[in-house]
Amino acid sequence: MCSQRTIMGMQSFRLVHLLLSSIVFLFVFVLYQRILVTSLSAQVRNIEQVHTAPRLEDASHDPHDQQKDDIVVIYNRVPKTGSTSFMGVVYDLCGQNGYHVLHINVTKNSHILSLSDQVRFAQNVTQWQEKKPAVYHGHLAYLDFTRLGISQQPIYINIIREPLERMISYYYFLRYGDDFRPHLNRRKKGNTMTFDECVEEGLVECDVKNLWLQIPFFCGHAAECWVPGSEWALSEAKHNLVHKYLLVGVTDEISDFITLLEFALPRVFHGASAYFTAGEKSHLRKTKQKLPPSPETLNKIQQTRVWKMENEFYEFALEQFHAVKKRTLVVDSNGQFIDRGQQFKYMKVRPKPS
Repeated sequence: MCSQRTIMGMQSFRLVHLLLSSIVFLFVFVLYQRILVTSLSAQVRNIEQVHTAPRLEDASHDPHDQQKDDIVVIYNRVPKTGSTSFMGVVYDLCGQNGYHVLHINVTKNSHILSLSDQVRFAQNVTQWQEKKPAVYHGHLAYLDFTRLGISQQPIYINIIREPLERMISYYYFLRYGDDFRPHLNRRKKGNTMTFDECVEEGLVECDVKNLWLQIPFFCGHAAECWVPGSEWALSEAKHNLVHKYLLVGVTDEISDFITLLEFALPRVFHGASAYFTAGEKSHLRKTKQKLPPSPETLNKIQQTRVWKMENEFYEFALEQFHAVKKRTLVVDSNGQFIDRGQQFKYMKVRPKPS
């Protein structure tokens, strides 16, 4: 009798254990299915959102597709950096791309504006709707619109050059002109003194203070910007180059500069790269006669504080330009630089589309 009860008890225990196991299995199975369904639904929503989100590179196919007629580009061009060749492209494409080009001509070739002119210029640039989109260009120092109470900011671009090379080019340009307007009489026409002779005699026109130009152009209108050898001016110029300029190229890589602009601002620079490469614009404006400096002249100038600071700024700009180029462009099968395309997408957008 006792044995029989024991057997029945064991059977009951097995039944209860089996029942509990079945319940646990069903619970786990249902929970797993719910998790799987939730995960799949989330993936489907994300896929839908990724496919329905607008892709920026699609807008670059036609410069007139986007409503960007409010765009204003300011190219405060540094003298003797290849700016004439670049502006030739900008002028030639303005008709087909539908934008305006305006030259900023300052009285007495000054690189800075009076306070009242700063306000006038900033207001003109932002409020002159009939001339938008627009590219303004001129030999003018950087101007901070926010300091003048203007909320709309223009897009600044620029090109710089190895400082001593730029200075020597300008020295001979004043004497012999260039191949752009060969028959125009320059200010120093007839003066055949070489740059070496000028440095040896210590004349004003080849003073190293004349190197102090690219830093103040990026520093701006503050008085300290124009003090040769100012550490503050160098620091401010670096800050503005990184934070206030869309792109700063270098003369020796002007073709890549134009390519980057075309991909970044197709509304204005659509077709600029091919036009520059295929046409005569790829031939940079060159001074007709230019003698290289002697090792003695180079050594003398490169020992100066001004040259060291201007060269530091140039190397800083060059490093930044190369970093931008590396992150933005890739070489295609034909050996040409092309844009990497959109490298981001939108996910987990809430609330989800109905």
